[in-house]
Amino acid sequence: MHLPSPRTTTAAGSLARATVVVLLAVLGVLGVGTAPAAAADGEVSWAVGTASNDFGSGRANYRYTLDPGGRLDDGLVVVNHGTTPLHLAVYAADGFTTEQGRIDLASRDAKPTGVGAWVHTDRSDVTVPPGKSVEVPFTVALPDSAAPGEYMGGIVTSLTQDGDAGGSDGDRRLGIRIRLRVGGELKPSLSVEDLRVRYSGTPNPLGKGDATVTYTIHNTGNAILTARQTVSMSGLFGRLAGDAGHIDDSPELLPGDTWKVSVPVHGVVPALRLTGTVTLMPLLTDAAGSVAPLADVESTAHAWTIPWAVLLALIVLCGLVVAALASRRRRTKLRAQEAVEQPLRERETSDR
Repeated sequence: MHLPSPRTTTAAGSLARATVVVLLAVLGVLGVGTAPAAAADGEVSWAVGTASNDFGSGRANYRYTLDPGGRLDDGLVVVNHGTTPLHLAVYAADGFTTEQGRIDLASRDAKPTGVGAWVHTDRSDVTVPPGKSVEVPFTVALPDSAAPGEYMGGIVTSLTQDGDAGGSDGDRRLGIRIRLRVGGELKPSLSVEDLRVRYSGTPNPLGKGDATVTYTIHNTGNAILTARQTVSMSGLFGRLAGDAGHIDDSPELLPGDTWKVSVPVHGVVPALRLTGTVTLMPLLTDAAGSVAPLADVESTAHAWTIPWAVLLALIVLCGLVVAALASRRRRTKLRAQEAVEQPLRERETSDR
C-alpha cells in the first residue's frame, strides 16, 4: 500500500498548531513524562511531536493496543527551528534499558525484533524547510505471529554530521517512544537471581559489622514492570540482625531485561549464620497511568558471620585450658611416680 508523501505546512496556515507541537517537543526533550530518545552531544535545531489525528492531539508519546495481524496509521511531526533546510534520517527502533536505568532507542544499525520491525515510515529521510514543520506518516503492522505482551520502541529522527579531522561522525537524535500492547494474555513476572550475601566483620567482640547484598532482578514475563525492593537481615532463630532501610524502586524493565542491584546493610549483628532476604513488589502501569502492585516475590541467601575476635578469645581460652590440664596430668604422673620410687629408694638405703 502506497502511503502519501510528507505534507509541508506553511507558517501562516499552521502557526497555532506548530506552536503546540514545538511546546510538546520541547517538553519531551527535557524528559517530561516519557522522555524521547536522547540527543547526542551538541544542541539540535529541530523538535519532534505527535501528529494530531483520530488518536488525539497533544500526546506526549504513542500508546497503542493492537492484536496480532492488526494495522494502524499515525504520524510524526518534525519542526525546523533553524534558518537552513534540515535533512534528517527517519527510522523506527526497539527500546532498551541503559546501564543508567533509562529507556533509550537503539541506533539505526541495530537489527530490530519488535517495535522497530513492525513500524514503517513512508520514507527513510525527510527534508524540512527552515521555520516549517513536516508530518511524516508511519504504519504499525503486526505479523500474525506477534507474541502477546508489552513492547517499547519509537520513531527516531537523526542528523549525521561530518566529524573533525579524526574522521569521526556526530550523530544527533531526537525521537518519541512507542509503547505497544499486543493483544493476548498478559503475564507479568519478576524473579530474583544470583542472590549473594557478603559480611564484613568488626574487631570489636561486642560490635556490629556491615553486609552487602547483591542480586539481579529479571523480568521473566511479557509486561513492562518496575520493582519495589526491600532487603533485610536475620540471624539465628529469625531474629532481626539488620535492615537496609529505604531502597529506590528499580527502573522500568522491559520483558527479558535484567537489572543488577547492590545494597549495603550497616550495623549487622554477627550471629554466626546470617540470612539475607530480598522482597520484590512488581508494579504494573496500565494505559491510563494507574499503578497496580502485584504479589510479592521473595528470595533468601545465607552467609556465615563469625565474630573472629570472640572466636580468637575462645581459641586462646581453650588453649589455656588444654595447657592447664596437661600440666595437671604431668604433676599427677610425677606424684604417682614419686610414690612408687620412694619405697624403693628407702629399701636401697636400708640394705646398705
